Amino acid sequence: MDDTQPIAADKAPPGLAMRILHFPMTRLVIGIVAFVIASIAASFVARAIDPSHAGVPRVVAATVTAVIFIAIYLAFTTFVERRGNVEFALRGAVSELAAGLAIGAILFSIVVALIWALGGYQVLSTRGAEVLVPVVALSIVSGVTEEILLRGLFFRLIEEWLGSWAALLLSAALFGALHLGNPNASLLAGFAIALEAGIMLAAIYMVTRRLWAAIGVHAAWNFTQGGIFGIAISGNDTPGLLVPRITGSELLTGGAFGAEASLPAIVVATGFGLAVMAYAWRTGRFVAPSWVRRRHLAAAHS
Repeated sequence: MDDTQPIAADKAPPGLAMRILHFPMTRLVIGIVAFVIASIAASFVARAIDPSHAGVPRVVAATVTAVIFIAIYLAFTTFVERRGNVEFALRGAVSELAAGLAIGAILFSIVVALIWALGGYQVLSTRGAEVLVPVVALSIVSGVTEEILLRGLFFRLIEEWLGSWAALLLSAALFGALHLGNPNASLLAGFAIALEAGIMLAAIYMVTRRLWAAIGVHAAWNFTQGGIFGIAISGNDTPGLLVPRITGSELLTGGAFGAEASLPAIVVATGFGLAVMAYAWRTGRFVAPSWVRRRHLAAAHS
């Protein structure tokens, strides 16, 4: 596959109806409907597997939920977009997922190290490994479902239509806005999520044109934040292996929303995201708007 081109549906067959169906925004609406169907199906299955929402069955239910979302996404790309599997291609999946998991864990550990060095984080005690079960489940579900929705559907289809720059801006803004409804959210928290995670995860997708690495970064970031350091995940209090005392200004610690709303997180994650984005630019992975691509194609054939 040519990394300088968007992952698009097959060329639309003749006819106005088919051209409308193949328009990126039409496919985005269909994809969102498919996403809602996946959510409903996954909720029924999860309740059947894990009615008490506790223990190892919770991780099993989360894994099944992730599989359902991936399966419905692949059905969407196969039967609606009429193309092959790119985003979840098995070739390179293990290495990309592992790299993403390592990057997410390392980045957030650096964030906490900076907060600790500035006096905002102190370990008081530890908890047993059983506290990891719910955060593993949360990390699997959030990593897979949010990356499918934000990068696999929204970013990809906006990029196909308006180009990479618009897709970066709009998907980052949407990602931040979606977090404003979380507990303890603020405009600063939404801005931080948009800036650090929105840029970083979209840039990673642009470089790989698959979702494995972005899922890994997203899941490991959440797991490390809550499961290891005991810091709230996007406003949701999450007991972790470490029991911390977090003190200082919200700008330093992120306050009740969690460290991802802190200045250290903005600096570390945004800096990494901009570096990945610069690599994507240097290697020609940015995509021009659809009308520019059509004009260049017409000029090449004239």
